[in-house]
Amino acid sequence: MNMKLLSIKNLNSGYGDVKIIKNLSLEVNKGEVVSIVGANGAGKTTLLKTISGLIPATSGEIWFEDQRIDNLPPHKITELGIIHVPEGRRVFPFFTVYENLLIGSTMPRAQKERKKNLEYVFNLLPRLAERKNQVGSTLSGGEQQMLAIGRALMGMPRILMLDEPSLGLSPLLVQTIFELISTIAKEGITVLLVEQNVRQALKLSDRAYVLENGSISLEGTAEEISNNPDVKKAYLGL
Repeated sequence: MNMKLLSIKNLNSGYGDVKIIKNLSLEVNKGEVVSIVGANGAGKTTLLKTISGLIPATSGEIWFEDQRIDNLPPHKITELGIIHVPEGRRVFPFFTVYENLLIGSTMPRAQKERKKNLEYVFNLLPRLAERKNQVGSTLSGGEQQMLAIGRALMGMPRILMLDEPSLGLSPLLVQTIFELISTIAKEGITVLLVEQNVRQALKLSDRAYVLENGSISLEGTAEEISNNPDVKKAYLGL
């Protein structure tokens, strides 16, 4: 039986009077990789920001296991293990790689395991270990993306939300980032992925949702979505 980790029911949210997310419902089960795909401006980033409490929901419900979280502040949501890697990486430019990683483990649960988690991240991402005393601004785009993911892993995510992790990276680095996500998923971390590279995202995912104008237009297994003629035409260039 699938254990539901994240459950969203009839969610509405946006910015002021501008409604972006409209009556959206979706589920993520424990151990799954779920992709949210859609055109620019479909509401993908807004959805992740609403889940992590950065944008308030105007109506509807967000549940994490058996706890309702749409009324919680962002730091409380993070403490539950919902960790969001935002679009654009957002590493602290004047802090070293090591300091950036430590910032990811300020929650009580993660603080206790800091040493073990640091070892885990450096094993997973040896390039960060090599650059641990370099400041964030001197890293390449790919290294900054690795650092952003490494910092998120320091928080011991139960669900890792990634917003456009391959954006602006060379094809070779895109491959590296997707392999990294695949490794993380195999280790049992649940992943909710927003990604413009639809082909790669679907290859990696168990299930997917297609978002259009703030609403889910299609859902299914990654294979079903990949084989859908509309998806092929709109997103896969086939």
